[in-house]
Formats: sequence, C-alpha cells, structure tokens
Amino acid sequence: MRLRVSAVQYQLEKINSFEDFAAQVTHYVRTAAEYDSEFVLFPEFFTTQLLSISDSTVSRVDVLPNYTEQYVALFSDLAKETGMHIIGGTHVVKKDDKLYNTAHLFYPDGRVAEQAKLHMTPTEKHDWNITPGESIQIFETDKGKIALLTCYDMEFPEIVRKVRGMGADVIFAPSCTDDLHGFHRVRYTCHARTIENQVYVVTTGTVGALRNVDFMRANYGQAAVMTPNDIPFPKNGVLMEGEFNHDMIITADLDLSLLYEVREKGSVTTWTDRRLDLYPDLSK
Repeated sequence: MRLRVSAVQYQLEKINSFEDFAAQVTHYVRTAAEYDSEFVLFPEFFTTQLLSISDSTVSRVDVLPNYTEQYVALFSDLAKETGMHIIGGTHVVKKDDKLYNTAHLFYPDGRVAEQAKLHMTPTEKHDWNITPGESIQIFETDKGKIALLTCYDMEFPEIVRKVRGMGADVIFAPSCTDDLHGFHRVRYTCHARTIENQVYVVTTGTVGALRNVDFMRANYGQAAVMTPNDIPFPKNGVLMEGEFNHDMIITADLDLSLLYEVREKGSVTTWTDRRLDLYPDLSK
C-alpha cells in the first residue's frame, strides 16, 4: 500500500484576525490537495500565530482555547472539502481547567481525533502551565495505522516502541523549536526512531517569527520524511526534506510494503532482534 504525504513548513508572521489565519491555512491545504496528497501535516504550536492578533506583547497561551471551536471548524471543513486526512499540528485546548498541547487528526468524513502531547518541556511546564497527556493511542485510517507524537515526545524511545507495538507504521511528529540545538535534537531522535522501529516518520516545524509573542520570537524548522536506513530506502534515510527555514511544503510517497519487507528480511531486523530476555518489552 502507498500513501502520499505532505508536510508544511508554516511561516509564522503577525496577523490581524482569525480570517488571516484561515486564509494561510487554506492556502497550504489546497496546495497539498493539488499534489493529490492523502495526509498533510502542520507543525506544533503553529496556532500561536493567533496570539499575534493582539497589539501588545503576549507571554501566555491561556487565550488559545478561545479559538478552539473556529480551529476545529476550519480544519474539519478543509478535510471534507479536499478528502484528505489533516494533522492540524497542535493547538492548546482546555479541559477541566487544564491546558493541553494537543495534536488533532481531521478525517475526510468529519471525524476528529486527538492526542495530547505526553512530555512537557520546561517552557510548557513553567511558563505556559501546560499539563501532559495521560494516554497514548494509534489511529486507524483507510491507509493503515498511524500515531501522532509531538516534538519532545520523539526524544523518548519508550513511547515510540509502544505505538510501534500497537501497530503504527507511520508516525507524524509536529514540532516547534526555537534554536538549532532543539531542532537537531528532534531531527536526530526522529531518525533514530525510524531505525529502531522500522517505521516512517513525517515531521515538520514552524519557521518565521512572532515578534510580540514570548517564546515564539525565533523558530528553526525543516520538514522531512524519514525512513529506516536500509537498501530499499535512500542511503541517508531521508526520503524528502524542505529548504531549512523557508516557507514551503514538501510531498513524498510512502510505500508500506517496503517496511514489511525490511522487517522480514532487511540488512538488519532491529524489531525482531530485540533482546527481550535482557530488557523489558516496551512495546507491550
């Protein structure tokens, strides 16, 4: 089975209204639709652009949940219009008086699924008071099983082992990093997860700057589609990547049959060759 994926390097810049935000999102989605993509991924925290509507400096994300209804309606309508699965990056939602940094999957039939980020960075914990998610799941689509793991989550191999054990073949990893150290941490660990678990990873990040939103003043991002490092795939394990820190979209075709092939008879079979007699089976 093949599936075509696109990933958006989303340009953060000041806007004046939700309509400005909607116009920018619609541009990217319709571009992906022109490429006949079946999945399109937006970055983590890209809805912080809505905070820039204010004329004053904004230091917290507490008001973002006020936009949740409009955000969901926008992406639901676009998913139905284009027939694509849209991973709407992450958006801060409020539940039981707690804030969650939540990835959303919008199905073409109107369903909406959610996966809260599981591991909080110091900024999320101490400056934005965001609560970590409490459960992990995978999502059934007509193109197979996928997982949504956000940015810092990819730096914890245990959770990726778990979703692989639950059957995920493709992991979508929206990200947001403000310097090159953070960018490379996420990029390198995404790539490591493809090798360890013999899965595809699709990731992207924010680019640009929000000059009046604290902690979003600098962004370093690059979209990439990563594969295991084995003979059926590119020699460096990178199927496609964008131009670093540019406003753009990338597109690639994922062949799931190649994953199944290397899992059975690849140059290495990292999933099968785990020494579960020496260490716990983290996929359970």
